[in-house]
Amino acid sequence: MPRNAALQHRVQGVLDELVATGAESGLQVAVFRHGARIVDAVAGVADGRTGRAVTPRTPFFSFSAGKAMTSVLAHLLVDNGAVGYDTPVADLWPRFAAHGKAAVTLRHVLTHSAGVPAMPRGIGPADLADRSRVCDAIADAAPRWPPGTRTGYHAFTYGFLVGEIARRATGATMRQLLHDRLTVPLGLDGELYFGVPAADLSRPARLEDAAPPPPAPPGGPGLLAPWEARPSAALGNSEEILRADIPSVATFTARGIAAVNAAFLDGRLIGPHRLAEATRAAFEGTDQVFGNHVRLALGWPLGRIGTRPDDTPTTFGWIGGGGSYVYADTATGISFALTKTRLTPHFRTAQRLADLITTSASERRASRSAGC
Repeated sequence: MPRNAALQHRVQGVLDELVATGAESGLQVAVFRHGARIVDAVAGVADGRTGRAVTPRTPFFSFSAGKAMTSVLAHLLVDNGAVGYDTPVADLWPRFAAHGKAAVTLRHVLTHSAGVPAMPRGIGPADLADRSRVCDAIADAAPRWPPGTRTGYHAFTYGFLVGEIARRATGATMRQLLHDRLTVPLGLDGELYFGVPAADLSRPARLEDAAPPPPAPPGGPGLLAPWEARPSAALGNSEEILRADIPSVATFTARGIAAVNAAFLDGRLIGPHRLAEATRAAFEGTDQVFGNHVRLALGWPLGRIGTRPDDTPTTFGWIGGGGSYVYADTATGISFALTKTRLTPHFRTAQRLADLITTSASERRASRSAGC
């Protein structure tokens, strides 16, 4: 059970209000602090057609918020010596060297500076379950820029790049690595998926689109296809997509993915030196896809949603298309996750809840200081 009754009550009140006013339809929020779960709140329905209620164990397809698990696994592979941050991808995957990509390293992949942000022409949503086809196309693609010189959001290519590096370094798929390195050790069976088993397909929440759709990114023409840049309920509800091992996206519970980040923070997965290396600024510049300024660690954007990156340099995390959000803070030991059914073109719900958690943490520190 959550250990902070007051914060649990405040978060639950926000979720209930969002559902009651029609702003949201179904949500989960989980918060850990220093490894202990302090909030585990849900509201609304997981499936608007049947009225099935959201529970803490309802998995949500949450688009790119799943990259949080992909990045953690990448660091675990470095930590155990399977690969290095500066290992050229082509050392493991020779075909990837085509068209001048021989110098691309895992570090470039983790900072989205590898130069292959978009899926190659001819690859669409129907191809995502075919790992070999997608990886061959990425390997044969010409880079948009020399590695490490620019950054641009690698929306779907990110997971396939990390996944193929991992597969060639270990012989295991990302689905298997997730199970063996995170799900089993952390006791999170049924809460984390790169590919939902057929027997569990009745469990995930059913997504719904909200209008209007999000605007197209302002990056150069053709950088991302519309399906890559704009989340859709149809994609997230597709059984083929739900079942596929696509480690750029994932299906999970809020408390499951928050528990992963909590373990990443508190030393159960990696040591403090590796954590510091993984979460310090590694690349800063203008995102070539979305046009915004970004500050990136190895595997995550830095800074909490709604703030400038340099305002909260200790936070790192991923937003998911449609409004989900996962972040962790090395200074406070906070790990936060929000999952939701309604795909909104904004992140107001995520920011409101993240602000609430941040305020609570600040109040707690102030109270402790006053009591000294």
